[in-house]
Formats: sequence, C-alpha cells, structure tokens
Amino acid sequence: MTLQELFDTLKFKFREIVDKHDLLKSPLVITCRALSSQEAIGETIRKDYPLLNGKDIMVQAAFEGGLGQVFTDSPVEFKGLVEDVLALDAANNSHDRTIFIATLNAVMNKLNMINRTVHCKGEVPENCARSIGNWVESSFNHPKIAQVGYQPALLSNLASRFEVRILDLNPEVIGTVKSGVKVLDGVKDFRETVDWSNIILCTGSVLSNGTIVNFLNLDKQVYFYGITIAGAAQLLGLNRLCYADL
Repeated sequence: MTLQELFDTLKFKFREIVDKHDLLKSPLVITCRALSSQEAIGETIRKDYPLLNGKDIMVQAAFEGGLGQVFTDSPVEFKGLVEDVLALDAANNSHDRTIFIATLNAVMNKLNMINRTVHCKGEVPENCARSIGNWVESSFNHPKIAQVGYQPALLSNLASRFEVRILDLNPEVIGTVKSGVKVLDGVKDFRETVDWSNIILCTGSVLSNGTIVNFLNLDKQVYFYGITIAGAAQLLGLNRLCYADL
C-alpha cells in the first residue's frame, strides 16, 4: 500500500462517518493548534521526552468537545469545517496531514468511536510503559522486541525485561545509548532489526511522518502505541496499545 492509497482509504472511511452523522455541511468549526510542552505532557521526572526538547510538537484539534492530538514535525494552525478538512492533501502535504489526523481523532472521539486521544501527563507515561511491558510478557513471554521511535519510559521498561533493539529517525539520537540500548538508524538498520525481532512496538507517529507504509505488510506482529494513530487504527483494523488509564 502506498501512502496515497492509505490516506485515500482513510479519507473514504472518514467521509462515510461524516455522511452518516450529517457533518459535511455542518457549521461546526474545527480548530487546530500546537500545544506547549506543559499543555501536552505536564511536569515529568524524566526530561528526555521528545516533547520536552522540541523535537516533536503536539498539535490538538477540537471539535464540539471532542479532542484529537497528533505528534508531528509539521505544526500548523487551522480553523475550518469538516468539508475543508476532507479537501486537504494529507498524502502529499505534511501540514495537511497533521490537520487531517488530528481532526479524524477529534471527530471520532466526539462521536464516542475512540478514546485515549489526548496524551497522558505527569508520571502516567511511566505507568503506561509498565503496563505495556506486563502485556508483552503475559502475551509473548520473553520475545525479541523492535521498538520503533524513541519513547524513553517505554524503552527503559522494555530494556530492563527483554532483548530490545530500537530504531529512530532523529539524527541527534541515532548512535546514542539509551537505557543501555544503542539507538539504530530507522532507515539503514530497518530490515536487519525487523528480521531479528519477534514483535514490533511502533510509535503511531509513523502515520504523521508518512513511514507507516513500511509497517503494514511485515511478516511480524506490529503493535502501534500512542495517540496519533487512534482513529486510523480503528478504521484500518491495526493493533494499538494505550494503557494510560490503568
């Protein structure tokens, strides 16, 4: 599946939702804006979350009380109608993609089709990481894990319990050692890491940066974590892990 085909599919499924609920010509306004790190994640003991060093930006869409967020390197402000969002070129324009994903999450959240669309704050990410680690152990015993995307709490928990290799695209992180694990190049080391692993835990941010297509047809089980992919995972039948409320 190409990125164009992926977003054509998401747009088609979103349009079905919109039509069912008569939202296409609705005067209800969608707003998108970038959040400060304090708004996005709050006060944390760890200070190495990408949200705190400006490497990732959180954009939030609001729709009649429904909220949807997306990690992105293409922050944008937007105010418009549902039909305006459906007209965006999410496959080829990263700013349009940010708006589309955040809006999809916000609208589906408003319609009670998905939950956990807002990033957890404070020390809740640590609890989520432990819950994911517990789930991995109960489901797979002691697998070899490929983690895609540097999420420090998750890596710390997994590395203390399993064999882990981690991939990332940030050149400032690649080659460094985090929680005793060397961060590998998400492009150069992709195939070797995937072949080595038993399961893949992948950041949902691959949807916003467009690399998600690399993870859709693998012969390994892929589990996406985080809020960015909430709506898309529901519509595409992808595995999603989020234990923020446990």
